[in-house]
Amino acid sequence: MKIKSILVSQPAPTTEKSPYFDLAEKYNLKIDFRQFIQIEGVTAKEFRQERINISEYTAIIFTSRTAIDHFFRLCTEMKVQVADTTRYFCISESIAFYLQKYIVYRKRKIFYGESKFEELIDLIKKYSDEKFLVPLSDIHKEEIPVLLDKIKINYTKAIMYKTVSADLSDIVDFNYDILVFFSPSGIKSLKQNFPKFQQNEVAIAAFGPTTAKAVIEESLRLDIQAPTPSATSMPAALEQFIKNNLKNCK
Repeated sequence: MKIKSILVSQPAPTTEKSPYFDLAEKYNLKIDFRQFIQIEGVTAKEFRQERINISEYTAIIFTSRTAIDHFFRLCTEMKVQVADTTRYFCISESIAFYLQKYIVYRKRKIFYGESKFEELIDLIKKYSDEKFLVPLSDIHKEEIPVLLDKIKINYTKAIMYKTVSADLSDIVDFNYDILVFFSPSGIKSLKQNFPKFQQNEVAIAAFGPTTAKAVIEESLRLDIQAPTPSATSMPAALEQFIKNNLKNCK
């Protein structure tokens, strides 16, 4: 079977320079992009069931802009006034700067790492007497609580938003040679939106070990996996598969 079409379960690249576009041109492929998941905010009523009093916390750890948006959204909805003395710890400088949307940046105590959560740990340890709140999604990286537990600080996870399946009912012709996934939630969305889906000759690509595991647990065939030593990105893994496919078609 010659590969002609690919569906990538992510938003389309925002610039013209993308390895996916290069791949499409090089092998004369049709590549579509569509998010299989979406973020939905936890309601104030749902959050109150967590029995968390935001005002009691003296420091907030932010891992994404989405976490910032939903933290301040809930504060507004619940009429919580965040103290001016609150310390903010952000995973990167760009996320820290995003705080300007909600607070007067120069008047607040803000700390940030380079891009990885573990880079924040040394900063957090310097303020171990603080009471930390960590706004998160219902699906989040386990390294966050693991690293915080390791340094034995006083913290609470606050689920402020959740990952849900997107509505894909408008896709009438679900006919692709390769489906590309980046999270277990994407696999779940596939099953929910297309309950009669039969894999047959369709190749499934998964990025990351947890996504690969989800594919197998749903009794689907895993054909392409990334990253690997020979293919550190998904486009590279796809190209390897396409090259092998072309050889077999000759």
